[in-house]
Amino acid sequence: MNIDISTPALLFPAITLLLLAYTNRFVALATLARGLRVRYKESPEMRTTLFSQIKNLRLRLILIRNMQALGIASFFCCVLCMVLMYLGRQVVAEYIFGASLFLLLGSLFLSFIETQISTKAIKLELKDLEENTSSKG
Repeated sequence: MNIDISTPALLFPAITLLLLAYTNRFVALATLARGLRVRYKESPEMRTTLFSQIKNLRLRLILIRNMQALGIASFFCCVLCMVLMYLGRQVVAEYIFGASLFLLLGSLFLSFIETQISTKAIKLELKDLEENTSSKG
């Protein structure tokens, strides 16, 4: 395979948009964590449900941190690849670009797992809401 300096540059917009999306997820989860903490302190009867949501949230935060780390490493490898091409180290640059692609793939895989866990968390929240609604009605 022979790539030129513009090939890794093609990943720049994709990686930066992914990192922005990951940051937005992180901010949303941080807000949710603060809200769960308040609910946990205020509602002793809900502690079992809230505790499972908090455990779920902790796992999701770890996944998002790792997604971001892999995305940043992928971005770093893209830039390093371009530097190596500029310095005339084509073969090494191609391996670094391959590493960048695998890091990006890992980040996307973790994103998929986090999305699955997020869906389970929403189901848990809806189940809790349905139980509260049916017990009142």
